[in-house]
Amino acid sequence: MDSLSALLDGFGHVLTPMNLLIALLGVTIGTAVGVLPGIGPAMTVALLLPVTYGMEPAQALILFAGIFYGGMYGGSTTSILLNTPGESSSVVTAIEGNKMAKAGRAAQALATAAIGSFVAGTIATLLLVLVAPPVVSFAVSLGAPDYFAVMLLAFVAVTAVLGASRIRGFASLLLGLVIGVIGIDQTGQQRLTLGLPQLADGVDVVVVAVGIFAVGEALWIAAHLRRRAGEVIPVGQPWMGRQDWRRSWKPWLRGTALGFPFGAVPAGGAEIPTFLSYVTEKKLSRHPEEFGRGAIEGVAGPEAANNASAAGTLVPMLALGLPTNATAAVMLAGFQQYGIQPGPLLFTRESALVWTLIASLFVGNLMLLVLNLPLAPAWARLLRIPRPYLYAGIVFFASMGAYAVNAQPFDLFLLLTLGLLGFGMRRFGLPILPLVVGVILGPRAELQGRRALQLSGGELHGLVGGWVSWLVYAVILVVLLWPLLARFVVRPLRERSVTA
Repeated sequence: MDSLSALLDGFGHVLTPMNLLIALLGVTIGTAVGVLPGIGPAMTVALLLPVTYGMEPAQALILFAGIFYGGMYGGSTTSILLNTPGESSSVVTAIEGNKMAKAGRAAQALATAAIGSFVAGTIATLLLVLVAPPVVSFAVSLGAPDYFAVMLLAFVAVTAVLGASRIRGFASLLLGLVIGVIGIDQTGQQRLTLGLPQLADGVDVVVVAVGIFAVGEALWIAAHLRRRAGEVIPVGQPWMGRQDWRRSWKPWLRGTALGFPFGAVPAGGAEIPTFLSYVTEKKLSRHPEEFGRGAIEGVAGPEAANNASAAGTLVPMLALGLPTNATAAVMLAGFQQYGIQPGPLLFTRESALVWTLIASLFVGNLMLLVLNLPLAPAWARLLRIPRPYLYAGIVFFASMGAYAVNAQPFDLFLLLTLGLLGFGMRRFGLPILPLVVGVILGPRAELQGRRALQLSGGELHGLVGGWVSWLVYAVILVVLLWPLLARFVVRPLRERSVTA
């Protein structure tokens, strides 16, 4: 009941003319960047971080949440009409969605994607309301050793799961940790400042996010720019027949059940549940022969899993202060720019802010359904924007935003350096998320580690607290040793069971 009353208070804050306008702006921008391949919500939130300095915290977070949800919606449009996913989480949607479009069923594909996204987003946000308070109650009981262990798990998870190899993932994390420790530490010593007074306060997270995401992506696209725009399949007004509804509603629910828990797991993301949803629907479908030729279940399930995972990522971000994907990591930086620290005490210290944010998710989800169903043909026209103009504008606004952080020309040089680093990471296949997580969580992990060691008088056993830290360290050990376990334990057991 406490959560319900707090949520109702949140709706009271959201349902004001200004906040509704900001929510509408957020979902509109989010849908647009989801439609445009290569931009995405993480880059957009990073670009808007400096712009929102003058806004109230609640309004800025409403804007970011709208962009987050809108990006998940918009990615399906370009997947279906252009066979080019706007987001990695929309890759699976392109498999069946584009086949449906080529068969003259683009309207039905867009409709099931939009309605499924609304259903999944609404159910997953309700689960967020139910799950977040118990997680907070549990997290309040954790001590410094437990928090340190949980942050180590986040480091290991995002590096061991993402990217082409674990070595590249750990290399990206190391880069993030190095950037995160630049500046003056808690003892007053300067670290990695190179004698530059501008680095004494560290590298601003906003500059890092804008440089790595926006400038790095713009340079990468410029290096692989194709002058000719892709051919967009024409689409009429999205609609679904009775048979389409009958074949879609169960995949929507199953996709939601898969997407929400994976979103809450570090490095779970939306990619894994969308693939699992596709495989599940293929096995359960009464029309398996249509898969690969345009099965509507192959669009409905993955799109529901995609949007449910977005709500799932907010559980650890709000309750524990742990980002599980790139957009959540940049949103975490948005909290920090207002001096707000996500974690167990957030629901106590900033209760109105949190529940306003959660209420805005329901409002934004409804706005997205209204925007996506009737305006799908209009969103498709965005795909005709010439890439040189688009990314030139991104670099311009990125530079203005980075300069606005501290009004120092040095930040522009830093922005370009980080942009080149982001370009190099894309060139050599290093994942971006471990770097951003390292920059944001690195100083916090150091703080919790210092506290744990101070309590134990500098003894290493101080890093191990109660049963939570023991369990987390066991999970870390399994994740690190899994390749060896899979090769020498799991595979032999499986071969024996087959031969038997």
